Amino acid sequence: MNPDVAGLTRNAAGHQPLYPAGAGDSQLPQMHLLIVDDDPPVRHACAEIAAGLGFVTLIAESVPAAHAVLARSPIDLVLLDLKLPGGGGLPLLEEIRSKAPDTVVVVMTAFATVNSAVEAMRIGAGDYLTKPFSLEELSTVLERAAHRRAFDAESRTLRERLRSGKGMGNLIGSSPAMEKLYRILSKVANTTHPVLILGEAGTGKELVARTIHGNGPTAEKPFIAVDCASVLPSLIEAELFGYVKGAAPANLRSPASSKIGLLAAADGGTVFLDEIAELPLDLQTRLLRALQDREVRPIGGITGTPTNVRILAATNHDLLAMVETGRFRKDLYFRLNIVSLHIPPLRERMSDVPLLSAHVLDRIRRDNGLAYTFADDALRLLMEYNWPGNVRELEHSIERACALSSGPVLHLGDFPTQLQNHREHMQHRHEPATPAPSAVIIGALPKVEPHVVLSIAELERQAILNTIRELKGDKLMAARLLGIGKTTLYRKLKEYGLSDDL
Repeated sequence: MNPDVAGLTRNAAGHQPLYPAGAGDSQLPQMHLLIVDDDPPVRHACAEIAAGLGFVTLIAESVPAAHAVLARSPIDLVLLDLKLPGGGGLPLLEEIRSKAPDTVVVVMTAFATVNSAVEAMRIGAGDYLTKPFSLEELSTVLERAAHRRAFDAESRTLRERLRSGKGMGNLIGSSPAMEKLYRILSKVANTTHPVLILGEAGTGKELVARTIHGNGPTAEKPFIAVDCASVLPSLIEAELFGYVKGAAPANLRSPASSKIGLLAAADGGTVFLDEIAELPLDLQTRLLRALQDREVRPIGGITGTPTNVRILAATNHDLLAMVETGRFRKDLYFRLNIVSLHIPPLRERMSDVPLLSAHVLDRIRRDNGLAYTFADDALRLLMEYNWPGNVRELEHSIERACALSSGPVLHLGDFPTQLQNHREHMQHRHEPATPAPSAVIIGALPKVEPHVVLSIAELERQAILNTIRELKGDKLMAARLLGIGKTTLYRKLKEYGLSDDL
């Protein structure tokens, strides 16, 4: 037996298994490993090492044998020699990447053919080993590959939950912009790095922060949100760091003998610092020191308390511009900006408006038992408006319409004035300078005797009735020609006291 392979076998029993017996949920899921190598001693030694680490191992001595195993068994990882009979390892790697892209492939190659390993990495191999290799090298590479496989699986699961609206935080949307956000979220949620969340007001920055925390490794620990803009500068230090007896800020109405700060109270969990740009410079310095030292010292305190807290920060300001003008510390900016997330404004994902609107109506139905729907003109308005206040404005507009509506159907007139004005402006902008000749439209206009002044309501009534008569009672076509929804048309006819058989 090759001495290097023998060395692998001798040391296998002493290595810590990846999947110890009785492992709890915190351990990696057990994985199936296929070893493809035409050298029996290497093949069996690697299988013994992998089994000692907890893998379910399968072996193949050639490309055809590997095809047979892959066809009948689900494989998580492949340990693949690049020099094989019955076809080289690179074509097999390409086939695996094409048919089973979730499978992680680790290639093995002799030192003289290391260029093949580079090519394999370009094709999509997850890692490589240069023969001869030691027990520690093989164990490290297999463990790294197993963690990558588990991480990718968790990311896909979280991404699907987010896409279906089942992720914590009620993130809704299937637009390309949201798909991109989900991909990044599914990765950062599984870490404990600081994240800087950027986006306009009303885009849902706190929902994103709660999603990151709720799907991360510290989900069972506290999540504490702090609005740096709503707390007085003289009090926010006490909120974040706490104080010892006798050191409470003077403007506290009922100062306690001492107070634990939020950074210490969230130990092991997450603190979400909303509107971080509003934090005064002196507190930026204190926050940076606390993050660097992993220690929180209360106001008036001599010693600090060790703490391990994840910081998620959010702002709608340009922090880099603030750094350049000296209004935000550069070192704190880089400490918080390990990963940055940009939440797209609603105007950049208008295809999500129907989903978001339906979600709001469903929540209202669950809260008060009332089921609302949108009239055609209202739904058209929701899709035309550019939503400067983003998702928050959409939600509030629908809630207002529900509160003011006289029935289960939400009409244009139930929505806030700025939305109605926008619709009128859009209609006026698209009106032709001179109306196109049309027998139906001309016939629909009321014939008014000279010097007879009619109200706008009466002109509207006559236009509707004339159009329906010209179309021999076809109300759907009348609604289209008049530029109104069918629901609006039927409501108008009801207001006029006319029957549906007009």
